[in-house]
Amino acid sequence: MGGRHDYYRDPNAPAANSIAPGGSALVVDERGRVLMQRRADSGNWSLPGGVMEIGETLQQCVIREVKEETGLDIEITGLLGIYTDPQHVIAYADGEVRQEFNITYHGRVVGGTIAVSHESTEVRFLDPAEFDRLPIHETVRLRLRHHAEGRRTPYLG
Repeated sequence: MGGRHDYYRDPNAPAANSIAPGGSALVVDERGRVLMQRRADSGNWSLPGGVMEIGETLQQCVIREVKEETGLDIEITGLLGIYTDPQHVIAYADGEVRQEFNITYHGRVVGGTIAVSHESTEVRFLDPAEFDRLPIHETVRLRLRHHAEGRRTPYLG
């Protein structure tokens, strides 16, 4: 681990020098468990997702990234929220310091089989009762809380 370091509300965080539109999916199974992956670069559990590529929509990006990272095919079913807090920056080993820009969609599985990619060490559906005892970054916990609240409108932040 060590290719990525998240800073959140940290006065000692390096200044952001880039921004990249990204998205993730909050996918729930029939038992209310949330699809998550344990990131190889930080060791934290996170929602699957990634950065948009030229020529695709953000929804297409999220569907592609979920497939690459988890082996599952999903469809987008709604919008959980927009997460663009400038107090969350991610520093990478190459010197890039990226300001958070993430749109999190609701999704549901329509096919595929769970598989671990090179970006993660584990992929599974987690029971929300497990969240408190797992390493999950605070910004992901915020999204999980918004999901648990059953918000009627997307979070705009």
